[in-house]
Amino acid sequence: MSNKIKPVWIVLGVLVLAVVMIFSSFKGTYNNMVALDENVTSSWSQVENVYQRRMDLIPNLVSTVKAYAAHESETFTQLAEARSKAGGTIQVSDEVLNDPESFQRFQQAQNELGSALQRLMVISENYPELKANQNFLALQDQLEGTENRIAVERKRFNDAVQTYNMYIRQFPRVFIAGAMGFDQKQYFQAAQGADQAPVVSFE
Repeated sequence: MSNKIKPVWIVLGVLVLAVVMIFSSFKGTYNNMVALDENVTSSWSQVENVYQRRMDLIPNLVSTVKAYAAHESETFTQLAEARSKAGGTIQVSDEVLNDPESFQRFQQAQNELGSALQRLMVISENYPELKANQNFLALQDQLEGTENRIAVERKRFNDAVQTYNMYIRQFPRVFIAGAMGFDQKQYFQAAQGADQAPVVSFE
């Protein structure tokens, strides 16, 4: 009797062990996906923070430049429009990370704001008194530091996205990712023409 029962227990034991191993593997994979997804979200928050810092610098910068170059109205208008547009996308939901079109709009708005700021800084070259203004110089330094920080945080975000995307796309994790709703994230792309040095004329 005991000899007949023994193989049954062996089969049950193997089945239980297999189930435990599969569950453990699934649990580990799922938890890793959650951790990597959270890392992407955290990196995204840092990107938003530095973009917000740039947004906060603009009013003081514009006010200072206007005191010396009030007639540069077109540049101020373009900057105000770009800031307004970016302001509508700066506090976006984390869902934008899973929506390529929303992510593209976010990046486009930030690129336009960056271009408008560059134009503002270029016109300052025509006003020696402005370039000597201590408040302007301090704001310029803060803006340069912020732009550098934006580049750093965007790279960190892209690195986090790359790690996440590679993980969820590998076999057999791709099936778990698809079943559990882990979608690929979007990368920040370099702005068009960013690989070419800008031509600036001070004539």
